[in-house]
Amino acid sequence: MTHLSVNLNKVALLRNSRGKNHPAPEIFGEKILAWGAMGLTLHPRPDQRHAKYSDLPVLQGLVQNWKTKRPEVEFNVEGYPSEDFLEKVLSLKPDQCTLVPDPPEALTSDAGWDFQKHESFLKEVTVRLQEQGIRVSLFLDPFEFTPSQLEALRKISPERIEFYTEAFAENFGTEKQQTCLETYRKVAHQLTEVGIELNAGHDLNQKNLSLLIQAIPQIKEVSIGHALIEEALWEGFETTIKNYLKILSSCDLANPNEKSS
Repeated sequence: MTHLSVNLNKVALLRNSRGKNHPAPEIFGEKILAWGAMGLTLHPRPDQRHAKYSDLPVLQGLVQNWKTKRPEVEFNVEGYPSEDFLEKVLSLKPDQCTLVPDPPEALTSDAGWDFQKHESFLKEVTVRLQEQGIRVSLFLDPFEFTPSQLEALRKISPERIEFYTEAFAENFGTEKQQTCLETYRKVAHQLTEVGIELNAGHDLNQKNLSLLIQAIPQIKEVSIGHALIEEALWEGFETTIKNYLKILSSCDLANPNEKSS
């Protein structure tokens, strides 16, 4: 089954608005894992306006405790690979580091990497992380992906990419839906052919998630935060987590031969 990693940034943003540790991301993280999610994601930005660097070791410790009961549980740290960010991640050693090309002032991740332009930089960073046993995932926009981009990506050699799914979400339910989805499927095939695994994230929600996973069952993990928090405000957190797991489980049953885990 595709794994659900819950992004806790919006919980941290709410916490920061009061200047104390309420709501505490680690308490939400504990509950989220207890309700069956397979991972937690945190994206600390340079200004620490939501997730703080001090949150990282707390959540890492939480995930490590959960691994004694559920070894598949993972911690994913996302961010732009500045030297400051890399030093913290290399010290922390999370299961996965998702690298995004965001400038410091970005409100959210809104573009994939130009692998040709940043090949040397990304290769160096990827090797540094991998040498410490950290799986690397690079943010990718399938609509900017060309054969030359694929060649550069192969040289960088990350274990995974994360599909930037805003275009999919925007076109969901429109006449452009199928054409858009075919672009994702085409790039997914190209990547799996060269041994790069797939994650996905950005604007995924309960309405559009099933279509994406049914079309691309090779997706290993979806990282969802903003929409999940919004839905949870209406439905309650436990119900929301379980609804996502039902969606992913039903996709797994519909594609029993596509993946082994």
